[in-house]
Amino acid sequence: MAEVKLLSGGNPQIPKGDGDGPVQAYIDAMPGWKRRVGVALAAAIERAVPGTAKAVKWNTPFFGVEGQGWFTAFHCFDKYVKVTFFQGASLDPVPPGKSKQDNVRYLDIRETDEMDLAQIERWMKQASTLPGERL
Repeated sequence: MAEVKLLSGGNPQIPKGDGDGPVQAYIDAMPGWKRRVGVALAAAIERAVPGTAKAVKWNTPFFGVEGQGWFTAFHCFDKYVKVTFFQGASLDPVPPGKSKQDNVRYLDIRETDEMDLAQIERWMKQASTLPGERL
């Protein structure tokens, strides 16, 4: 694989594309401990919503339901990986990170955090049943 440029915050610059290939390229290029988080998130999403639609847009992997839109995405920042739930305000419990957009909620995962994969999977399953984001 060619050397991937890391943008600010260590976010991999991956060409826009649909399917598992671009998403896997993004995860493979995530620096250091963030790669472990990306692998765990992608696996949790796939367990919660088998056959999830995938794409990379704006150097960010998106996950959705075909014909329904995107329900989640994640992105590398300097000190954390930000998970976006596009209809997060409708999830139970509501993810902790607020957004300027009423419906969007975030989960920031830092290097020292213990990921609650069971909760993440519950959120993903719930999120996949809600109207998705159309980008």
